[in-house]
This record gives sequence, structure tokens and C-alpha cells, in this order.
Amino acid sequence: MTVDARRLAAVISPLRRALLAATRQAEGLPDIPDSQVEVMRALLARERSSPSDVATYLGVGRSTVSNLLARMERAGLVSRSSGGTDKREVQVVPSEKAITAFMTFDATSAEIVADAVALTLSAAEEQILEDAIPVLEKLRQAIAAAPKNEERRTA
Repeated sequence: MTVDARRLAAVISPLRRALLAATRQAEGLPDIPDSQVEVMRALLARERSSPSDVATYLGVGRSTVSNLLARMERAGLVSRSSGGTDKREVQVVPSEKAITAFMTFDATSAEIVADAVALTLSAAEEQILEDAIPVLEKLRQAIAAAPKNEERRTA
């Protein structure tokens, strides 16, 4: 059996956008870009994070993360400070405002997905979806670890 990669890719992105829009609308959350939500997810996954840690977690360049963090800092969502004894080391910390918004966002997203599953899927389809979660997580990790376009071209 071959996976229809084009169809899978075409479903994932619109599904994510629909979930983001429904979550924001349900809770009246501010229109925080998906990229900033993912930065929050990265920050909350670790006790301490540097911009480099966030870039690695997200699989994006440091300059991308630097720009995101600058916007998030201006919006009061994160703060950056020197880390410990090495003043060159920067640590990024989410604000209480950001943590509250993210926790609300995550809980509401989970409720929306649970409601959609309960109202739409049969028990057999629910089991298929449940069984697919580890596979999708593995696929996400593989994609994140894959060489970027430039690296693929030179390899």
C-alpha cells in the first residue's frame, strides 16, 4: 500500500488552519500567528530555552526565531534575559499573559477536536484516528529532521 502523500499534505495544512480559526473564535483569543503559538509550545516544553533551543525544536533558522521573539517581546508575550554566569547566553521566558493564552488555546483546541470526533466519526474511525497519532508524530519528527532544500540539492 502506498500513502497518497499529496492528499495527506493537502489535508494537514487546512485542518490546522481550521482548528486555529475555530479555537480563536470560540474563546475570543487574540489573533496570535501560528508561528508564535509554536514558539510558546517550544518554550513550555522545556524548563529553560535559548533562542537556539527554540529554533532547533521548531526546525527553523535562528534568524526566523529571533524575529519571532522580537515581535513576541513587543507584544508582552516573552522576555529575554542573560542566562546565569555567561552574559552572552540568552534565555527566553514566556509571560504569564502568554502562558494563560496558550493554556486556554490548547484546552479549547482539544475540546473542539473531541467534539468534532464525537459528532462525526464512527467508533471504528475514532480507533483508526487514535492509532494514527503515533504515526503522525513519527512523521512530524522525520520531516523536522529531514535535510532542508539546500542540503538535499548538495547531497
